[in-house]
Amino acid sequence: MKYTSTINIPQFQEDLITWFEKEQRQLPWRENQDPYRVWVSEIMLQQTKVDTVIPYFQNFMEHFPTLTALAEADEQKVLKAWEGLGYYSRARNLQTAVKEVVAQYDAQVPDDPKQLGDLKGVGPYTKGAILSIAFDKAEPAVDGNVMRVLSRVLRIEEDIAKAKTRKTFEAAVRDLISEENPSAFNQGLMELGALVCTPKNPSCLLCPVQEHCVAFREGVEQTLPIKKNKIKQSSHTYFALVVQDNAGNYLLEQRPDQGLLAQLWQFPMVKADEVDEKHLSAYVQEKFQVEEVEINDLEPVKHVFSHLTWFLNVKYVTVKGEITGDGHMELLSKKEITQYPLPVSHQNIYKQL
Repeated sequence: MKYTSTINIPQFQEDLITWFEKEQRQLPWRENQDPYRVWVSEIMLQQTKVDTVIPYFQNFMEHFPTLTALAEADEQKVLKAWEGLGYYSRARNLQTAVKEVVAQYDAQVPDDPKQLGDLKGVGPYTKGAILSIAFDKAEPAVDGNVMRVLSRVLRIEEDIAKAKTRKTFEAAVRDLISEENPSAFNQGLMELGALVCTPKNPSCLLCPVQEHCVAFREGVEQTLPIKKNKIKQSSHTYFALVVQDNAGNYLLEQRPDQGLLAQLWQFPMVKADEVDEKHLSAYVQEKFQVEEVEINDLEPVKHVFSHLTWFLNVKYVTVKGEITGDGHMELLSKKEITQYPLPVSHQNIYKQL
């Protein structure tokens, strides 16, 4: 391949693996090569920092220590264990895929690339990570860290925001990967990107593969990788209604089965452009079929997703009369709410109670 033709591949492998085995962080999913633990960790680490994932991983493993335990678990308990990690479809897809492994593969994670890649939520990166880390198979596992490292080492000036560019990096890894120790090689690339070859101000003088790095040699390490597209951000403003009844219970509603934060629970929300604040009392009376309504302000909450921002005007609503809602609503005590999975924004509302 044109990008790897100038590199001393055996020396590159040795330098990277030696560094990784000496300098790697001690992380709970690295205690063994259990494919289930590797799988859970890789799903949790998508779009999420390592330090954030560690306590979630440990808690998740306590609740669901085996594939079978996760397959048999109530989905709301799985979402509760995931609460705060975000991107909740990851948890649902993981449980769906684990159920398939338990049913079809006798609760053994398959080491066949086709079978593994066909499981829900297992994309090319996750498949490669599991096969290389857990099963010692020389398969590429290309994530953002790996693309950044190799874009510099090999001076690849293709736009990493384009889907087709991943194929370039996967081909490069296939050329470079150690057949003897693919687990340490792939993890070494990831670790190098996390600790040394960082997005801004890479620590080139500490880099174990600096002598192989074309970008460093040519002084262009700060300009790589090339990433051109920007996700368009949108923002939405809502009223978040903390509705309390005569008995001191609070109203929660469940979000739809599909879409953003699917099946999580929240305080009722209404878009600010759908109801004027002056008419909020009338809206509450009509929606929940109650008589008297008193509304006070709580602290507003802002939550930034990857592609949009929520601005929540939080209103504390006390009502007289029996609240009636549909089947996706529950009246709960303050303590009972803690058993339900809430999005981070609504956890921040709950903390104000």
